[in-house]
Amino acid sequence: MYRRLFAALVCCALLGAGTAAHAETAPRATDIPRLTDDRGRVLTLRGWNVEDKTHRGEQALSAITERHFRDLRDNGFNFARLLVFWDDLEPEPGRYSEDYLRRIERVLDWAHKYRVQVLIDAHQDVFGPAFGHRGIPAWATRTDGLPFTPHPQDWFSEYFEPAVQRAFTHLYEDDDLRRAQSGMWRVLAGRFAHHPAVLGYDLINEPMGELRPGEDLPTAAARIEAEQLTPMYNRLADAVRSKDRDAWIFFEPTPLVGEGVPTALGRIDDPKAVYAPHFYNTAMEAGADYDPAAGWIEAYEAAVTAYPREQRVPVVVGEWGPLNNSLPNMGLFYRDALASLGRYTSGWAGYVWCYGGGYCALDDKGVLRPNKDRTAAPYAPAVAGTVTAERQVPETGAYRLVYRAGRGITEIRVPSRPGGWHLSLTGPATTSTPDLPADRSATARVHARPGARVTVTVTPR
Repeated sequence: MYRRLFAALVCCALLGAGTAAHAETAPRATDIPRLTDDRGRVLTLRGWNVEDKTHRGEQALSAITERHFRDLRDNGFNFARLLVFWDDLEPEPGRYSEDYLRRIERVLDWAHKYRVQVLIDAHQDVFGPAFGHRGIPAWATRTDGLPFTPHPQDWFSEYFEPAVQRAFTHLYEDDDLRRAQSGMWRVLAGRFAHHPAVLGYDLINEPMGELRPGEDLPTAAARIEAEQLTPMYNRLADAVRSKDRDAWIFFEPTPLVGEGVPTALGRIDDPKAVYAPHFYNTAMEAGADYDPAAGWIEAYEAAVTAYPREQRVPVVVGEWGPLNNSLPNMGLFYRDALASLGRYTSGWAGYVWCYGGGYCALDDKGVLRPNKDRTAAPYAPAVAGTVTAERQVPETGAYRLVYRAGRGITEIRVPSRPGGWHLSLTGPATTSTPDLPADRSATARVHARPGARVTVTVTPR
């Protein structure tokens, strides 16, 4: 969620950004790996961020209810990125809040009840409470006395305040803060390693850093990613692995990738690492409508796919979605964005699953808001085999999957819709539920002969 200052600082980067193929004609990227489950099935994640940034202490996470996960399930989603805060977990050095861990566990229990997989995100906004936000504890914030001026009308620009930038430098470079951050992750991973809802851990949200004299933002971001974030992620991955051997480890570039600038991150040396960029545009975050002719989605896709192709890691976009979904071109934006995300990601989490206005996905009655409702569509949460083609048809709501079958069951999930859905198969495959109900989301299970080429087509009834 960026603002005006960030847009001004990256104007030079935008001028040099490349473009990708047109949204409706480019095939799926087969050279980027997919997420898999413990049975080797190819996974697709569709979901939303779930958060409570308001409440702390005894009220922490109280804005998140069982309804959030029931409604995710009822709209066909299977994924939630849960925001947790280090300042709530460790309010004093070495003192971890058992109450906060129990509150996280309660949320995870709801997710498991409704078959929603959860990514635990160590979230920060403008570093943390020392600057009026959430994230890294005040006791772990070192500014060397540099100034900080709040910008309540443009909070993202606070990342460029000298005190905030210096705090990131200390987090990355000070040995005791490195140990503290690793300790925090050992506590989280140790507590939730065996919880059935936990898919993985997002090591830090939207990491930033300190610009040196004479650096422009792209140069600074490349240095921060290569010299500070890469070793930090490897340290934190080791901390997680000391407690949890199985979960996926998600790591993010700086937000500059959203402006079409490829990341300079090095290799994260873990067999289950996932590249997790965010998908925001500064102009749209500042209130502008989507301009299909500007080529932003194409530039983003070209930038964001370079790293996973080189490093052979899956991609899951951890946040996306504009603030104002009622502008004239927002229908085109969701069409183009969903087509792009479908070409190279293993999934995504929209921002944010709440009830009301602003970024909220649902209105106060629990109905998906206009244009955001386009995210609720048929998909394959798990494919037993190798996916060779996938296609959504926004005009009709249809979905088509082609795969080379392996051993196991392929799952097709649909949201509720008037009339329901019909599933047809081509090839040596069967399902017991070719017609799916109209009044709720549903999952069809497909059995196929190993080695066979199978086509699954889902159409509205």
